[in-house]
Amino acid sequence: MCPTLLSLLSLGFCVSLRTWAAVGEYDKPSLSAWPSPMVPLGQTVTLQCHFRSPFKIFRLFKTDGASLPELHGNHFNNFTLGPVTREHAGSYTCSGFSRSPFEFSRHSDPLQIVVTGVFTKPSISAHPSPLMRAGENVTLRCHSLLWFDEFILHQENSTGNFQRRGQMLTGGHVPADFSIGPMTLASAGTYRCYGSFSHSPYVWSAPSDPVDIIISGRSRKPSLSAQGGPLVRSEENVTLVCSSESAFDQFHLLKETEDLGHLLSVGWGPRGALQAEFPLGPGTPAHSGVYRCYGSFTRSPYSWSDPSDPLFLSVTGSTTSSCPSTMDPHTTEEARLLQGHSSQLHLLLRLSVAFIYTSIFLAVLVCHCLPTKTHQQRM
Repeated sequence: MCPTLLSLLSLGFCVSLRTWAAVGEYDKPSLSAWPSPMVPLGQTVTLQCHFRSPFKIFRLFKTDGASLPELHGNHFNNFTLGPVTREHAGSYTCSGFSRSPFEFSRHSDPLQIVVTGVFTKPSISAHPSPLMRAGENVTLRCHSLLWFDEFILHQENSTGNFQRRGQMLTGGHVPADFSIGPMTLASAGTYRCYGSFSHSPYVWSAPSDPVDIIISGRSRKPSLSAQGGPLVRSEENVTLVCSSESAFDQFHLLKETEDLGHLLSVGWGPRGALQAEFPLGPGTPAHSGVYRCYGSFTRSPYSWSDPSDPLFLSVTGSTTSSCPSTMDPHTTEEARLLQGHSSQLHLLLRLSVAFIYTSIFLAVLVCHCLPTKTHQQRM
């Protein structure tokens, strides 16, 4: 009995050693997600476990212990997850597996799958401005009416790559301020923020609207002018022209802090300068203001030139008539008062004329009657 027991124990020990040797013999696999580990609600994502031979199949595990029926069983090369729900959000690992000989790898490092769009999007704003110079700091503020206690900031750079730039716990209904800087070309890009709750860290809101952080002052300033001059009569077409001797292939027009857009197509202007025309349409008082333009290159969309000198545009004309509008309540009241005074004057004039005529008639009557009485007395 004892020799048999010892033999079984020795066999089990040898199998265990062989198993541990098989596990440790190969490098652990890696797990990736395509197109991205951030998956919008209702979309799909492909998970792929990368490992070396002899493994031909792999197993997928969700590390939070949640059981997803589609994860059961063995998979070849890749596995499509979705359409995703909030239950798919979480941390995943994979392991290579071979039946003959019976071998399996260690688990991969965890991969976080984030499901976005579960909650309404927050808002994002840049302070003091989204247009900064090198070395300055900009603060990106994320805010939501929902009581998110966590905000996540993401950046998309000129190569189209996304990276997480920050994560902040706020305690609920408090905006999160992310400080970016000192500004460099690597700091410029398109930023979005997401909101989430700490008890569900992989379930995020929809992304905020994007805000572009631009670094200016990278090249010489262009010049800005208005066709026909900066004084424009109302309803006349307004066209602003931005030109530069630098070989910019993109120009941007801003009115004070309002971005009016950019032009990709440019042409040659006088004396060989590149120029772009910005037609603003028929002039209205709303077009009056201070304008500047910038130049840039499409290969570096977040790097702009110095601003042009300011252009002061003034729109004047008949549409800004000095005559008061009858729809203005103050003007209407004044008109009523004037009309009332005019009526009173007319009445006074009529009474005065009537009084004068009456006085003359009475005077004539008195003068006619007095001689008659005097004559009768003498008789």
